[in-house]
Amino acid sequence: MTGTRPTGDELVEVLAALANPLRLRIVATLAGGRDYVSNLARVIGVSRPLLHMHLQRLEAAGLVVGSLELSDDGKAMKYFEVADFDFTLTPAALAAAVPTLTTPDPTRGPAREERS
Repeated sequence: MTGTRPTGDELVEVLAALANPLRLRIVATLAGGRDYVSNLARVIGVSRPLLHMHLQRLEAAGLVVGSLELSDDGKAMKYFEVADFDFTLTPAALAAAVPTLTTPDPTRGPAREERS
């Protein structure tokens, strides 16, 4: 998500994903380098199920990327890293994004089912 101006729906999704203190902590932690879920949960101090829920939201917004890898002993491990993103929030950028919103109701957020 670098170099391109996000659509209104993408902008709403990114801002909603970042509007949670725990998700901000996850992104900040991963900015230091990729990590696997169990270790990340320990570092941040949350359960793995709760971490997974937040990671899914961040991944859906395109802010983190997950990959499944096998350890030396054959155990599947899910690694996450921060995606390459760069958003500049200015009044002009917001004004350009608004006409691309697919839902007229700002309380509902992006309306994926309405996209073609």
